[in-house]
Amino acid sequence: MTDALFPRERAEVAPGAVHVPGWLGPARQRELLDACRGWARPPAGLRTVRLPGGGTMTARQMCLGRHWYPYGYARTAVDGDGAPVKPLPAWLARLARDAVRDAYGTGGSGADAPGTPGGSHTAVRDDGTYGIGDEGTYGVADSGAYDIALINYYDVDARMGMHRDSDEKSPAPVVSLSIGDTCVFRFGNTETRGRPYTDVELRSGDLMVFGGPSRLAYHGVPRIHPGTAPPGLGLTGRLNITLRVSGLD
Repeated sequence: MTDALFPRERAEVAPGAVHVPGWLGPARQRELLDACRGWARPPAGLRTVRLPGGGTMTARQMCLGRHWYPYGYARTAVDGDGAPVKPLPAWLARLARDAVRDAYGTGGSGADAPGTPGGSHTAVRDDGTYGIGDEGTYGVADSGAYDIALINYYDVDARMGMHRDSDEKSPAPVVSLSIGDTCVFRFGNTETRGRPYTDVELRSGDLMVFGGPSRLAYHGVPRIHPGTAPPGLGLTGRLNITLRVSGLD
């Protein structure tokens, strides 16, 4: 009821970091959830990430395009079953571009266009760039196509410590899509894991894009709010799809 009276507004959390509430509509969320369930199956499916110090991440992960492991990328699931990583679909790369356009540019959301997810968006040039609005400021216009997805699954007890997405060679913004339970997303600064930081409530369908001066900001997820996913979605927990331009060969 409160949301109906006072719709959530997009906000610039920090320079280059933009939160767009409700960017993914219900149909698109279900399409992405179905796709993630397929990607989660072996080979190179959902896994527990083991850290160099011997600990494990409480959020489980799967990768598309390239496989992330602490702290680099490979073509195979080197810390999993060793299988080749699944490809990142072209429609998902286009969806990432549309997300950047809508966060930094002037167009409205196209995230509910019918058909194959992302397939009906036509704003992308043949070379995969936009170059509109302020995107060039944040390393978009001259970047390559989005070619990596890291997909994290959080159950009710999962957390993500403060970290930076610094294993890519490209300065292009990180695109983050939330599906399922609401989380507290802690967005910090580029110098330290501590304060100052801002806590943002990310709900199912929300978009977060961070680039430019915030591209290497520390961020994490200190809390999941269980039972807050849309009832018709059929998901317990939270999926976070982060899309990146690797800048690798």
